[in-house]
Amino acid sequence: MFFPICRIVSRPLRGYPEELLEFSNLSRYRHLSSIPLHRLALLENSKRRPLLLSVSHTFNNPGYADKLRRSFAQHTFQSDTNADSAKKGSNKVKLLMVGFGLGAVIGLGYVYNKNMRQKSVPIANLDSGNSLWFSEPPPIDFIAKKVVGSRDARDLQLTLFQYEPCPFCKKVRAFLDFAGLSYDVVEVNPVTKKQLGWSAYKKVPIIIVKGEEGYQQLNDSSMIISSLASYLEDAQQDLQKIVKYYPQVDFQDGDGKKGSEIMNRYFLMFGDKEPAGRSKESIVEERRWRKWSDDVLMHTLSPNIYRTWEESLEAFNMFSKNGDWEHIFPPWERQMVIYVGAAVMYIIGKRLKKRHNLLDDARQSLYNEVNYFLKTVKAKGTHFIGGDVPNLADLAVYGCISSIDGTRTFDDLMRNTKLSPWYEAMCRIIDSRRGKMSLSKLADQH
Repeated sequence: MFFPICRIVSRPLRGYPEELLEFSNLSRYRHLSSIPLHRLALLENSKRRPLLLSVSHTFNNPGYADKLRRSFAQHTFQSDTNADSAKKGSNKVKLLMVGFGLGAVIGLGYVYNKNMRQKSVPIANLDSGNSLWFSEPPPIDFIAKKVVGSRDARDLQLTLFQYEPCPFCKKVRAFLDFAGLSYDVVEVNPVTKKQLGWSAYKKVPIIIVKGEEGYQQLNDSSMIISSLASYLEDAQQDLQKIVKYYPQVDFQDGDGKKGSEIMNRYFLMFGDKEPAGRSKESIVEERRWRKWSDDVLMHTLSPNIYRTWEESLEAFNMFSKNGDWEHIFPPWERQMVIYVGAAVMYIIGKRLKKRHNLLDDARQSLYNEVNYFLKTVKAKGTHFIGGDVPNLADLAVYGCISSIDGTRTFDDLMRNTKLSPWYEAMCRIIDSRRGKMSLSKLADQH
């Protein structure tokens, strides 16, 4: 219940009003029920006959004042009841909308995954002691992008299965571009993952390397980079042999949860040769910062770029544009990836913030970690952790930062830290080494 014009005297009247205060909401007069009669002075309601109570009137007519109090209490109760009813109704509508949305997503996911299980079967492995060595290439509907490098002396035939906004995938692409390698890109739908139906391993990135007698699958971004860097370091080493130095170990924690870990994934395998121009200290430092990038910096990204629903949806629309999803996925599938992905990552971002003990202001956690990295670079007196030329640690950090380039988080990061000179220098070097990129004809025909 609202009174368009209500006035209450600031001090007792003496037969006429002296000072008036303007109010608009009756709820502000809850205290009237406990005010002594001689203090009750003036109430006016424009929708009814004005009530003018002088000090003498209220003092000599207690019954009238009590009636006013009872009327006020009744109006207040009705107002609160109506407000509560409206709030409950609004909550019911929101609950129905959320339930409908979740039901649609779950139903769609069930139908789609059921179809995928029927159509996609992991390809068989050769009996060679290498569980990720295949006699046949994985089935590929189309190639999203092709990169033809000018520095690829090994003539490696690489296929990268990736998801555009994934920072781990960005890290692998940064390495491939820095090395000047040629590779094809297969964009994976993050919701259905139908492009990975052939693989028992369902995470990205995955790289398939074509060998003389088969195809080698490489999993995990750090392992991919370490194995390929080791292979490029020594032309005499065999890639299949190198892969065996990165075994996957399955385990079960104290809560009974199963997991797996790839051993030695931050180590480079130099064989019998000493690495040229590298000290033991620089190798250890590179390894330490690569691990920091995965274990610390990486976990500050999602809680920031998916901080609010608006930022999350904005980020996924940017991913769609950068990843050329319009030409890769059918319209309905693209919309599903954008909206379902934005919703899921918004929720996951909140969980990651709590799990990794980020500050209430997640932006500040990101700033702190970036400043810690920049402080180390400055202390070295060089442009990069690797010195005058970036090393794998610089590429790992660059992969993280480049994955948020174009978002609000990236803009805030550049304004609130001194990262810009380092980042721009990394962009220039990688751009100068990257091969020529083009859309696949298959992608164009899609």
